[in-house]
Amino acid sequence: MKKAIIFGANGQDGFFLMDLLREKGVEVVGVSRSGGFLNTDIGSLEEVEQLIKQEKPDIVFHLAANSTTRHEALFENHRTISTGTFNILEAVRLHQPLAKVFISGSGLQFENKDLPIKETDPFEARDAYSVSRIQSVYAARYFRTLGIKAYVGYFFNHDSPRRSERHMAQKIAAYASRLSKGETQDKLSIGDLSVIKEWTYAGDVVKGIWLLVNQDEVFEANISSGEGHSILEWTDLCFSLVGADYRDHVIEATGFKAEYKQLVSDNSLIRSLGFHAEVSLTELAQMMIHGS
Repeated sequence: MKKAIIFGANGQDGFFLMDLLREKGVEVVGVSRSGGFLNTDIGSLEEVEQLIKQEKPDIVFHLAANSTTRHEALFENHRTISTGTFNILEAVRLHQPLAKVFISGSGLQFENKDLPIKETDPFEARDAYSVSRIQSVYAARYFRTLGIKAYVGYFFNHDSPRRSERHMAQKIAAYASRLSKGETQDKLSIGDLSVIKEWTYAGDVVKGIWLLVNQDEVFEANISSGEGHSILEWTDLCFSLVGADYRDHVIEATGFKAEYKQLVSDNSLIRSLGFHAEVSLTELAQMMIHGS
């Protein structure tokens, strides 16, 4: 039986990946600061080394991060994403060199010209989060020269009922859900309804992760649907599914400036490996409104 370690097991992606790996017959060791998992400090080389030596994994997944671009998270994300990546790769090199390593990346770390983003597009350190993500990719590339099979999957917006309302898709879906139950609420304030992004189901994304690490030709790929929809389209869909008109409940925030007009991937590379997103936009909205 294969064994995997998931750093960030209590997050949305860790949850779905853990389920998928168990379905595949993989023994999973979960690591997280919360949720009753192992509390190994990813920022400590000593602790990561000890875990790798003890568990002898076949695959290590690095999904741990605070998914925010806020400058205030600079040092937290540097420790978790950047230092964490170095610690995992070095521990694997020293103690389990045949193990594969998967590192999550982000569409936010690329230069964005409002066109579908390719894996070969240049990076852009546009915020504190991107800086950490970029450094972790270069670490993976360096360790590949040392013989480590280090994969990077670039994630674009992806959601599920496990998202918190800090994320736009869940904020809108949760409002629509409460509305359907007759719960009175203030108007829902949204920044820029015209922004286009992806709304891929997280359960589909982890299938792409599994596909990527089970081949040895491609080591960096967008794991995404490649399908863009505006926030307005998502909002209209969620409200229509509960029999409401979003125009009666939503106001656009004044003075808000979006980080981008579009954040959509070119997913042709991962599709060439056999990946496709299975859950439609409507199915995802229904899942998130009903919480399952």
